[in-house]
Amino acid sequence: MNNFLQPGINQEYTAPGGGVVSGTPVLIGGLVVIPLVSAAAGVRFNGEVEGVYTLPKTAGSAWTEGQVLYFDSATTSFTTAASATARRAGIANAAALSAATTGQVYLLNVGAAVNVA
Repeated sequence: MNNFLQPGINQEYTAPGGGVVSGTPVLIGGLVVIPLVSAAAGVRFNGEVEGVYTLPKTAGSAWTEGQVLYFDSATTSFTTAASATARRAGIANAAALSAATTGQVYLLNVGAAVNVA
């Protein structure tokens, strides 16, 4: 096979306006990316698009193991609720209490933007 370039889990991206912070999810086009380093806007950085991470969770709803999760680009957190700013991005790797502000996310980048507005 001569068209293989590299594994796709860890890639190089260009930081959007405002830059990126290591470990804080960011939307790059249609992908939810977890930056491995902090970078200023316009600077290239490495980020991951798949794996299990402890990530920001919208407080107020509990997660059950295996539940579909959406990344809300307006709040930069994961939620169980579809909205105009949320896109399906993974599943809950473990249950999380309603009051929790972080949860285990199995990031899969499995869907396009959800448009319910």
